[in-house]
Amino acid sequence: MSADLATLPRISSRPVEVRKKHTVLIIDDDDTLSEVLSHRLKQQGFRTVAAYSGKTGLKQARAQFPSAIILDLALPDADGLSICVQLADSPETCTTPIIILSGKEGPGLVRSCREAGCHYFLRKPYDPSALLVLIRQAIRDANGWVGDPAGREE
Repeated sequence: MSADLATLPRISSRPVEVRKKHTVLIIDDDDTLSEVLSHRLKQQGFRTVAAYSGKTGLKQARAQFPSAIILDLALPDADGLSICVQLADSPETCTTPIIILSGKEGPGLVRSCREAGCHYFLRKPYDPSALLVLIRQAIRDANGWVGDPAGREE
């Protein structure tokens, strides 16, 4: 009988890691940009949620608990910096990394965005590969998560 027990595989007491499919919230009033970006992120294994105004974006962020937020500064109903501050100050979203993707320029703009709570700033037009790298890095940094942030099996 002890010989039978010796041939059984060892069972690990460590919990099985469950891969999470990360959600990216895109807050941008340009529906074409949002759709293209959403399509590209889905191809990389992310889930996406789009909001076309600041107020809708705030509601979506608090309801969806995204892994990262891509935020434009020029929104029809609010200043993107004020939305960034609200996201950074809210208990529901304060740990969610914010990546500002904007065509705005000006002295001190990146500093203002960082002060408002964003983690990364990328200027439009943007390199999609660079944005993907920033999203993955932001998720890793925010969550201390190791692995593929797109939620795919390695």
